[in-house]
Amino acid sequence: MNVTSSGIVNGVIQPQYGGHGTQFNENGIPTYSLPFKVEDTPQGTVSIAIVLEDKDAYPVTGGFAWIHWLAANITRFEIKENESQTADDFVQGRNSWTSIQGGEQSTELSCYYGGMTPPDKPHVYELHVYALDKMLELEKGFLLNELHREMDGHILDQFTLKGIYEN
Repeated sequence: MNVTSSGIVNGVIQPQYGGHGTQFNENGIPTYSLPFKVEDTPQGTVSIAIVLEDKDAYPVTGGFAWIHWLAANITRFEIKENESQTADDFVQGRNSWTSIQGGEQSTELSCYYGGMTPPDKPHVYELHVYALDKMLELEKGFLLNELHREMDGHILDQFTLKGIYEN
């Protein structure tokens, strides 16, 4: 399986997908989501799930990775830019902007892409893409642990695409 993104050029996530972009929610969180394309999925793939995380956030958050985007039950192999805001054919989970460190943004606003705003230095962001043999029983606002619980035993393949975003 292979995953690419036109929003990552030479390993660098383009400015519009984070704090240097132009689309923000009412709390100032970037909402213009990263596009990606999945190719060569294994036979039997029924759906795709994604986790966009920032492990470089550990020192800033006090010990946990920052989740920027969770989505599941994606049944197509290309997601265009900003589709977190516009698509209704997949379910999205809660990002870390709902946490105390994220200002306790509402669950409603946190169920979309919450873009990159590294506070201290350039961070490496990882888009984990999972090819699954079933649709997952998840509802809007699901949490990362619920996603992993549902995927357990159903991952046919996975791929991690990395990119750097500069503060």
